[in-house]
This record gives sequence, C-alpha cells and structure tokens, in this order.
Amino acid sequence: MKQTTALRAGGSALVLALVGGAVPVALAPAALAEGKATLGPYGYGNLKLGMTATKAKATGRIVHKPDGDSARCTGWDLKENPYDEYRVGMYISKKHGVAMIVAPPGLKTPQGISLGSTNAQLKAAYPNLRRGPGGYPAATVPGNKKAFYLFYVSSKNKVDGMSLVLAKQDCVRY
Repeated sequence: MKQTTALRAGGSALVLALVGGAVPVALAPAALAEGKATLGPYGYGNLKLGMTATKAKATGRIVHKPDGDSARCTGWDLKENPYDEYRVGMYISKKHGVAMIVAPPGLKTPQGISLGSTNAQLKAAYPNLRRGPGGYPAATVPGNKKAFYLFYVSSKNKVDGMSLVLAKQDCVRY
C-alpha cells in the first residue's frame, strides 16, 4: 500500500525518466531548464531503466529514500528534484534494476508531452493510448518495447504527472 501511495503521490507531482539520451550529469539540470532534456525512450540522461542500484548511485544524481524501501525495491529521489518523505522520484528493483522514474517539472517525452499538456495533446502524441495500471492513461514507449509511460491526468484534463516504467518490474503494484 505504501508503494502504491508513493507512486500515485509522486506520479501526480513528477515525471520519471530512467532511460534516454546521454546527457552528462553536470549538464542535466541546465538541459532541463532549457527544455532540452527528455524522458525516454530508455531513461533520463545517464539514468537508464534496468540499471543496477550501484550504477545508478555512481551517476551522482540520486539520493536514497528509506521510507520508499520494500523487501524487493528501494526508493530514490533525483537530487535536482527531491520530494517530501512520502513520495519518491524513482524505484530500483533488486532483481530488475531501475524500474520507474518520475519526471521532474520541465521534462518532456520525445513526442513533446510534459506537465501541463492537455488530454487532447496526449491523445494526439500517443494515438494508441490505453487504460493502464490503476486506470491511468498509459502508452507504449516509441523505440522501447520494454517500457511504458504512465500519465496522471487532472480533473482539468491536463497532464499532472508522468512516469517512465519498466514493463517487467516488481516494485510498484497498481
């Protein structure tokens, strides 16, 4: 239950990106501010879906969140966008590696979706949008069939949060 709450609370405020281009660690915050950073298809900068906890820690971009830990997974925050004690910015599975990244504000998918995008823009960018885990809109990640995007749409029909999720993982139950 704690994990689901953390996902929903974190997801509504953040966008995770674990897989993606090779944005150097020192440039990631600047790239985010300039709107050049993306979430997906394989991660966010040098944080990649499936990456072990040891490799993810070696990036110097994450901080451990003990309140997000379970027997199978550990909770983390991006140093550039930490959450309060009841939310996490990413989960790392002991078995599958980086399992989920919640995107910070300003991050976009390669298809141009970010926090504040309208539901119509979301549907145009992902025409095969489907009902995903927890009833949230989900889309296959173009270019990475091992992952999906999970979007959180507000009552005002705007994207309020998004995550990049490894399809085969054991951290978050919906």
